[in-house]
Amino acid sequence: MTSEDPSGTALPATTSLANRYGSQKRAFGGKTKRNIVIAVLLVVIGLLFWVTMSSSQSSVSFKDIGYSATDATQLSVDFQVTKNPDATAKCAVKAMDSKFAVVGWKVVEIGPNAPKAGADGGQTTAQRAILRTESEAVSAVVDNCWIVDSSK
Repeated sequence: MTSEDPSGTALPATTSLANRYGSQKRAFGGKTKRNIVIAVLLVVIGLLFWVTMSSSQSSVSFKDIGYSATDATQLSVDFQVTKNPDATAKCAVKAMDSKFAVVGWKVVEIGPNAPKAGADGGQTTAQRAILRTESEAVSAVVDNCWIVDSSK
């Protein structure tokens, strides 16, 4: 009596693949899919809330008008600031030499404005800052402006 060689019999393709690579992964169930959709919706709602709240906070913008040198160690910088009239802002003003090195720096505080203090109902006001410099400046600009948190 002869017996068949078990290695010579062909196994079904799905069985041999399962033996080689493991069984097929199960698809997500209905409950898991629903939980994933809910989690994604909560993340999207949170992001929308964050974007809405961050854009509604007070903002400030500025525009350089010009500068004039009084002497080699002092100059005045003229600029406009647009902000909520009730807010207090600070602006960093810098003076630079011919090699763009900063030779003067000052932070100017701009307090609340009266509605008739400037253009746009007091939102835009003209400002002048006097800067002392280490050497002769050939340029002066507003570097940045920000709203000061009044709760601190």
